[in-house]
Amino acid sequence: MASTACIPPVPAPQDAVGLRDRARGALLGLAVGDALGAPAENMKPSEIRARWGRITGYVADRPAGTDDTEYAIFSGLLLARQGAGLTQAHVEAAWHEWIADREEGPFRGAGFSERGTLENLRRGLAAPISAQHRHAWSDGLAMRAAPHGVFAAGRPAEAARLAAIDGSVSHEGEGIYGGQAVAAGVAAAMAGASTVAVAASALAVVPDDSWTARCLRRALTAAHRGERAVRSAVVIGGYPWTDLAPEAVALAFGAYAAADGDFTDSVLTAVNMGRDADTTAAVAGALAGATRGVHAIPGDWATAIAPARGTCLPTMAGHHVLEVADLLTRAAREAPPDARHVRAPVAGLPVPGTHAAAKAGP
Repeated sequence: MASTACIPPVPAPQDAVGLRDRARGALLGLAVGDALGAPAENMKPSEIRARWGRITGYVADRPAGTDDTEYAIFSGLLLARQGAGLTQAHVEAAWHEWIADREEGPFRGAGFSERGTLENLRRGLAAPISAQHRHAWSDGLAMRAAPHGVFAAGRPAEAARLAAIDGSVSHEGEGIYGGQAVAAGVAAAMAGASTVAVAASALAVVPDDSWTARCLRRALTAAHRGERAVRSAVVIGGYPWTDLAPEAVALAFGAYAAADGDFTDSVLTAVNMGRDADTTAAVAGALAGATRGVHAIPGDWATAIAPARGTCLPTMAGHHVLEVADLLTRAAREAPPDARHVRAPVAGLPVPGTHAAAKAGP
């Protein structure tokens, strides 16, 4: 069992300006990492080197976030509305109204876990049964978990609680643990914790004997020896699927630890390790962005991130990650620290079921 008593103390969140800078860093960092890593997804380091040498920036003509960014926007907008009162029913209703009961984009639900969830929801299966599919261990929750850490800045256990609620519709077991680790790590980073404390916060919210915890420990132990050592310590050789949550989350934290939280080095280390490179770089970017703030992100990388195209989730089209970061910061500032009730909608967010929600998403 994980013990929240083992979560290392993190500094109290700073003033609103500091939190906003970290919040923007976390979500813009996620989108930047996603866009940097997308071309290298499912590739081996040798294949990356053969094609590009070492990736040091965008290699796509029109860099953009993938399903990782759009699902993170989805979770962030929902959390900004519901706050600490988020429930499984809220998440399930949002999946129906904003994804499952609509025409999908070209990605058609994106990853295997999302595909399985949508099929179950459309068959009338409710959460948590909707999460019972073949890929409940995927990194689909981890890729969208950073907003929970942004909202619960300085409170890793609360971030992990919210991530588990979000994930209950689509994931089980290791898939949930991976999302909780990311959420807790971002929450610690949002409060200015050291890279060591960020990693410790992630480990503290998942069971000690879980696959996720074992992978995280191996990655963190190898981090001082660089990306090749991290990859060797974590990747399951010969296994074809690259979206395993324990593996992807460990690679992301390993990249972040190897770079000691430096944004550029964190995301490029994740990208050049290949595997599920868009997700690993997105998570590493969220951790490093929360640690160092939005100004640590290279300007040309940041300006390339436009509002979401809605390629995977049409209802997310037009939303920018910086908008979501600001909404989460405001929602967290306005909520009582011990709030557990359902919050009223945040100004500026459409209400489900209205014409505005139908056109613009959550």
